[in-house]
Amino acid sequence: MGFIKRVREEIRVIRERDPAIHSSMEVFLYPSFRVMLHYRIAHRLYQGGHYFLARWISQRGVRRTGIEIHPGAEIGDGFFIDHGNGVIIGETTIIGNNVTLYQGVTLGGTGKEHGKRHPTIEDNVMISAGAKILGSFTIGANSKIGAGSVVLKAVPPNSTVVGVPGRVVKRHNTVCPRETMDHDNLPDPVREDIQNLQEANSVLISRLLETENQIRQLRRELDQEKAEKRENR
Repeated sequence: MGFIKRVREEIRVIRERDPAIHSSMEVFLYPSFRVMLHYRIAHRLYQGGHYFLARWISQRGVRRTGIEIHPGAEIGDGFFIDHGNGVIIGETTIIGNNVTLYQGVTLGGTGKEHGKRHPTIEDNVMISAGAKILGSFTIGANSKIGAGSVVLKAVPPNSTVVGVPGRVVKRHNTVCPRETMDHDNLPDPVREDIQNLQEANSVLISRLLETENQIRQLRRELDQEKAEKRENR
């Protein structure tokens, strides 16, 4: 894709996914737009073996936007970073098409391992603010990662993940994340577990009260039998 077409595509993506934007000119002020221009140039240099120059351009983008994208990362079309400050994308990260990240997201490794050491993010994934995805595994297409989640293992397609460590709490969500940009209306497994415990506790208390009433009734019947036996003597 040529430079002009790339710029037009970046403008389209930002206007599609950010309701706060009112004109195409505003796009040029967006950190996401500016860092992606740096990334596209740096990535091409990186592929050509010009590693120092690629990193130099990449670091200029970091200083201007607060978003760090290693020039070795592979990023598809329709990529969008909302707000963006604090986003980090590692060298061997692979990102598919129409992926959305929010501020504070880390797509990182877990140590000094070599080779593929960063995550693969498939198409139409949305990763909410502050989420950390660490390691070489795949986040399946059409998935949502909840805010603040720490994901350390693969996620199947069409999943919603929340928590620390992240766990799948919903599967087969047919709504494409980029169509709704809904990153706060996610399941809360801790609250659900507490509610389940409260319900189980209520059932247990009811059964205990029922048992106590039965015991009292038996005692009354035994006392009545004893009284009748004494009267018959």
